[in-house]
Amino acid sequence: QQIFLRYQQLIKDNLKEISKLITFEQGKTLADAEGDVFRGLQVVEHACSVTSLILGETMPSITKDMDTYTYRLPLGVCAGIAPFNFPAMIPLWMFPVAMVCGNTFLMKPSERVPGALMFLAKLFQDAGAPDGTLNIIHGQHEAVNFICDHPDIRAISFVGSNQAGEYIYERGSRNGKRVQANMGAKNHGVVMPDANKENTLNQLVGAAFGAAGQRCMALSTAILVGEAQKWLPELVDRAKNLRVNAGDQPGADLGPLISPQAKERVCHIIEKGVKEGASLLLDGRNVKVKGYENGNFVGPTILAKVKPNMTCYKEEIFGPVLVVLEADTLDDAIEMVNNNPYGNGTAIFTTNGATARKYSHLVDVGQVGVNVPIPVPLPMFSFTGSRASFRGDTNFYGKQGVQFYTQLKTIISQWKEEDATIAKPAVIMPTMGN
Repeated sequence: QQIFLRYQQLIKDNLKEISKLITFEQGKTLADAEGDVFRGLQVVEHACSVTSLILGETMPSITKDMDTYTYRLPLGVCAGIAPFNFPAMIPLWMFPVAMVCGNTFLMKPSERVPGALMFLAKLFQDAGAPDGTLNIIHGQHEAVNFICDHPDIRAISFVGSNQAGEYIYERGSRNGKRVQANMGAKNHGVVMPDANKENTLNQLVGAAFGAAGQRCMALSTAILVGEAQKWLPELVDRAKNLRVNAGDQPGADLGPLISPQAKERVCHIIEKGVKEGASLLLDGRNVKVKGYENGNFVGPTILAKVKPNMTCYKEEIFGPVLVVLEADTLDDAIEMVNNNPYGNGTAIFTTNGATARKYSHLVDVGQVGVNVPIPVPLPMFSFTGSRASFRGDTNFYGKQGVQFYTQLKTIISQWKEEDATIAKPAVIMPTMGN
């Protein structure tokens, strides 16, 4: 606990430097990089209070002279595999929770953005962590297989694509490991005609195009219900005003995609959407950034008149592309969301409490925002993506994180009263060290 108290202060002291490193490696804006670090820092801060979450249970005198205790104990060695899009936040979802529960940890960063994790690991060492408690492994497929196969690794945490997540979940589980795999998403924002128009349009634009859409919680799909369909031209106008530039440039709203291959894939899905009948209201494929003419930039893009059978709707695009569908009623919108296999997050925009309550209860998605476009819980709760967005039965951080990285042991003891002996009374104040 004392180590993590020192660690959270070191992260605060170095937040700007870590953020600059993220922007340099990953491309996101400095403001977004700072948010990346800060949301991870919140998990570290919560880990400092872990003692209340790892308390066991006891029941005295379940029968004469017999007591039962249940302890929550560490697993041993745990491992994490992190994606490129949140180089600080996702590792900080993993190793602080695991280690404060008493485990050692092996962390594999994305091979595209290893710098932030190395910085964080050095700070952890500076905070006083014993050698060998946090370990870093670099690599691609062979490193993943090592983690999935090594007999001493008891649990694996993963965040990334569906293809990789399904592979890690299957291989790790086959080897008897606990696996939590947070994967792809298609997050829907349902816009009701009674919503606050100004706030809703601003939130849609920010949640769809921030971080160039490279978020598993990006609000990449909008369902405009009834009269809200008339707001589409204004939505396009606001998206046009976003500034695309290198992430370290003042005023940039979104930076580049992670690689030329990512740009090619996003542009291909846009093109395919048009061929399949979608209306291209805003095209960001030809955006040019001065000084980075060959950069991996795609500007805000909006595809309207999208149908559920189109590729741009069925696949996670992971780029600055908002697909827009239309629905006549709230029930129609709920049906659309529930027919989509993903279940990471969703949002409804409305000023009607009954509408919000109905949507929240009937939609089959793990995290629901009411007038909140990206409903990522703070660490005193848990991340709760579901369906095709998650594999495993215990999710990240909060109470679920502690449950994932610990195991229960139950002890039933009997000490007969007649066997008691007289002991000398203790007069020294007991401490945790004695």
